[in-house]
Amino acid sequence: MHSNADVFIGETIGTAILILFGAGVCAAVTLKHSKARASGWIVIAFGWGFGVLSGAYIAAPLSGAHLNPAVTLGIAIDTGDWDQVVYYLLGQFLGAMIGAALAWLVYYGQFAANEEDDTLGIFSTIPEIRNTWQNLVSEIIATFALVLGVLAFGLTKGLGESGTSVLIVSFLVVGIGLSLGGPTGYAINPARDLGPRVVHALLPHSRGTSDWGYSWIPVAGPLIGAAAAAGLFNAAF
Repeated sequence: MHSNADVFIGETIGTAILILFGAGVCAAVTLKHSKARASGWIVIAFGWGFGVLSGAYIAAPLSGAHLNPAVTLGIAIDTGDWDQVVYYLLGQFLGAMIGAALAWLVYYGQFAANEEDDTLGIFSTIPEIRNTWQNLVSEIIATFALVLGVLAFGLTKGLGESGTSVLIVSFLVVGIGLSLGGPTGYAINPARDLGPRVVHALLPHSRGTSDWGYSWIPVAGPLIGAAAAAGLFNAAF
């Protein structure tokens, strides 16, 4: 079992790397004067997937690399072990904020040169059609698919020991982005959305509203989806 300090440190570092890559690719595709500007949704989906890949491999020896409160919740429901949940959550939210700030530093010049366009979409999710129930259900279903996959991969002998499970989960995240990310931008991770949203509200050159009225959906939806996935997993497996 990982120590509380290892869990906190591992989740902080791993989630920071995840968000650095994820917010970084969104900045690269969105901001003017970026060499990757307008390169599209497929680039964004793979950027987030590689962020999961890098962050999870880094964090795995210390914390097991949840990097996501929804994953932490699903595993806790599955195993019944809640002892370290708070350390996972604190590390994830702190790491998400650090990663968002680092992405802002990388693209500081582009943020400073951006005088007109809103930048919230670089940090957090924005629905294409604003409908509370549709947006909530989209996040529930997408996270359900993620957490059910994470739990099921744990049953496959040898994946965890070889590290292959991290690679497979990374491709699962890419697949969710490509297939289910269109309506809301697929938060599927409360820390991934809320932490960077706070950073957007605090940093200079962050244009537009932080949209706090929507912010509960990418938190509640993934948690509901994770709980549903863990419940089905326990019942079926």
